[in-house]
Amino acid sequence: AGFGELMRQASLRQVRTAILSRQTAEVRGRSLIINLPGKPASIDVCLNAVFPAVPYCLELIGAVPIVADPAMFD
Repeated sequence: AGFGELMRQASLRQVRTAILSRQTAEVRGRSLIINLPGKPASIDVCLNAVFPAVPYCLELIGAVPIVADPAMFD
């Protein structure tokens, strides 16, 4: 529920109807599944909102860790 709430909150700053969005995230086995919106600009907003929590979430569920190059996001 936290991922979806955060994504909707971030989207709400851009779009008044963001509260109607179905953005969510679920854990299935050792996979984190993040349901994102369809518009590329909205995907960017949502991923930027939740991405800091993704590595720790993956660690908690025993998934393979990811290492991102911060320069990719500049």
